[in-house]
Amino acid sequence: MATLARLQARSTCIGRQFYFRNSVVDVFRKKEYDAAVKIQSWFRGCQIRAYIRYLQRIVIVLQKWWRGYSARKHYQLIVKLAYHTMKMNTYNAMAVRIQKLWRGYRIRKYCFDYFYLKAYLRAVSETNDTIREALEEFADMKEREEKKADLEREEKQRDHRARKMHYLLSTKQIPGIYNSPFRKEPDPWELRLQKAKPLTHRRSQVKPTRSVQLSSWLACTSARSFPRSEFLPPIDRKQCQGPFRDIAEVLKQRYKPLEPTLRSEEPISELKAAREDFRRQEWTKNIHDNMFLPFSSYHKNTTYIPSMHSSSKYDPNTHGRQCFRDENPKKWICDKDFQTVLPAFDLFSKYGKLYSKAGQIL
Repeated sequence: MATLARLQARSTCIGRQFYFRNSVVDVFRKKEYDAAVKIQSWFRGCQIRAYIRYLQRIVIVLQKWWRGYSARKHYQLIVKLAYHTMKMNTYNAMAVRIQKLWRGYRIRKYCFDYFYLKAYLRAVSETNDTIREALEEFADMKEREEKKADLEREEKQRDHRARKMHYLLSTKQIPGIYNSPFRKEPDPWELRLQKAKPLTHRRSQVKPTRSVQLSSWLACTSARSFPRSEFLPPIDRKQCQGPFRDIAEVLKQRYKPLEPTLRSEEPISELKAAREDFRRQEWTKNIHDNMFLPFSSYHKNTTYIPSMHSSSKYDPNTHGRQCFRDENPKKWICDKDFQTVLPAFDLFSKYGKLYSKAGQIL
């Protein structure tokens, strides 16, 4: 009992000591945990950094190998292109040299050959002389033919004039004007009048006009009428009995004009002709003949050709210059207003001076 009493008396102190010891343990435990966490974080950081450095070294090696491979490929391509360019330049230089030699030889041999050109010019001069002689002969022949035609025309005119003046021929009773008794020999026109025949005027024959009428059909004088018989029937012949129509009605029905339908009257190519006419009218309104293609690129390489109105060195006329008088104060001689030559209207000159606003004379 005494021991229990002592324990009960010391229970509060024991509790305090237990709490203090436990709190101290918790503090040390937390310090240890923080230290362990710090050690682990440092170690793991070192491990991760080491792994990252390893990966970086591997990536650098891979990049170095790949870049070296791609650079070698690109260098090989550049070398191949340079070799091809050098080879083509060499071939072009060789071709140019061959062409130069061949063209020089051809020009010297065929185009600028002195002896060939000399022979050619000699042949041309001989041909020109031959053609000139032929042309001169042709011109002389033409001149002779023209002179001969002029002489024949003059002779015909003299003959026609002699035929017109045949009434001036002298007779046994009355001498003519060209056969005067005071002359020793008659005039040459007298001999021409003796040989010429008098000119007679022909009367113009009037051709009868042929008109096919109903009366000609009835009289059977037209070519389109009924055929005639050799022996005409007697005049007092009676009309045939029966339901026969009149001859004029029959002829009118027989020779009536043709009335075709609209489809047969119009030509087959009427629609095509109308389209061509419409296309021609549209073409007259176009500024140029280029077809408008909005989604094509044919017009991108074409040069723009400005119109004469916009490309002129003079400015285009404006509306005021066309419709109104220009005013240039620098060219004015005096400050007075422009006066017209014709007098003004009296009504307009008196407006606002002799009339009131109501229209009454002041």
